Amino acid sequence: MHHSMSEDLRRLASIAATLSIALLLMFSIPTALHYCNISFAYPLASPHRKLLVHSEPSAQSATLVEPNRVWGDKCSRADILINQGPAAPLPTGIPTYTVEIINVCVTGCDIAGIHLSCGWFSSIRLVNPRIFKRLGYNDCIVNDGKPLANGRTLSFQYANSFRYPLSVQRVRC
Repeated sequence: MHHSMSEDLRRLASIAATLSIALLLMFSIPTALHYCNISFAYPLASPHRKLLVHSEPSAQSATLVEPNRVWGDKCSRADILINQGPAAPLPTGIPTYTVEIINVCVTGCDIAGIHLSCGWFSSIRLVNPRIFKRLGYNDCIVNDGKPLANGRTLSFQYANSFRYPLSVQRVRC
């Protein structure tokens, strides 16, 4: 019995050591990827940040480049960020989703005429049509077409048995 108990303790110690190493690796790999600026597994970089690009290898000065923007444009579709996630279901059990539409324009612009691709969007819970309204198939308008001020967020909830994919179709600067 004494021999069996020491084997069990050794086996337990081995399992504990293996689990400790596994946990250490689980938490250290994402941190290492972050510090190495690797974003394929963990997209840490924002598509809206400004990138520094050197015009020549030995240049002392750098120029700012804004991705997804045509030269001279004040804003682009990339300046509207859409976050969507689950919320508490309705008492009937139907899932609900919270949507945030954010103006993240780096040049400080207000953006109007925001149209989203939204399929046949519908909701069991009423969505304020001044905030979000489907005009036709795959065409929903945000904020009744009025400007969304720089840095501002509009949010609403909808209820449906599935989540609608929402993406920016067009904007007016």
